[in-house]
Amino acid sequence: MISRDHPRYHSLIQREKITDAWRKGILADSGMIAHGRGEAFDYLLGEETTEPARKAIKAAAAALILAENPVISVNGNTAALVPAEVVELAGEIGGKIEINLFHRTEKRVKLIEEVLREHGASEVLGTGKLMHIDGIMSPRATASPEGIYSADTVLVPLEDGDRTEILRKSGKTVITVDLNPLSRTSRMASISITDNIVRAVPALIDAVRELRDAPREELEGILRKFDNTENLRETIKLLDIRRYNPEIESP
Repeated sequence: MISRDHPRYHSLIQREKITDAWRKGILADSGMIAHGRGEAFDYLLGEETTEPARKAIKAAAAALILAENPVISVNGNTAALVPAEVVELAGEIGGKIEINLFHRTEKRVKLIEEVLREHGASEVLGTGKLMHIDGIMSPRATASPEGIYSADTVLVPLEDGDRTEILRKSGKTVITVDLNPLSRTSRMASISITDNIVRAVPALIDAVRELRDAPREELEGILRKFDNTENLRETIKLLDIRRYNPEIESP
């Protein structure tokens, strides 16, 4: 039992969820490595939703509301950390949920589907017939024809850069949640939310509810004003470790 008084309480709870998902077979071994890498960036960002992240969340909410066929992509880490929130967000935007895995096995797909359905999902794509996305040389090159393959807007938390780039080239709006603002995924996405997924998805739900009744012109204006490259630059400035130790000299 982890005490709520522990200074690392929230981080330790996330670790427990990740390791539990690994034990159950929901998460691949590499998923634990990916979580640890993200945790390091989260620490440098102060383990809080930054102002650049809030701007990206607002833009992402506008994009999801405007989308005609939004889809949320789910991998093992997402299923381990925010399954209920993913289902809730899909309901808010009238979107679909699709399982998409790099280390794909039928067992993992079935386990993740069970997790999502336990948290209220009535439909989970990515479990049946899949189509190949041209230009991707990874196991994530497949997608459901009713889901990511035909989507106009895709929320891909904890994604890989190759697929993000190809999805963009295919004309889709790609929204990512990635704690590393230097990653290829963050740089290739239409909108990159540099935040911990456990904070980003609930904040995205709130933003969708806040903007749902806004005029289309206002939503389009939010997207026009958002510059992903500039937003990532603002985030990178926040990673200056000298703020934790002023005695560290500039390189």
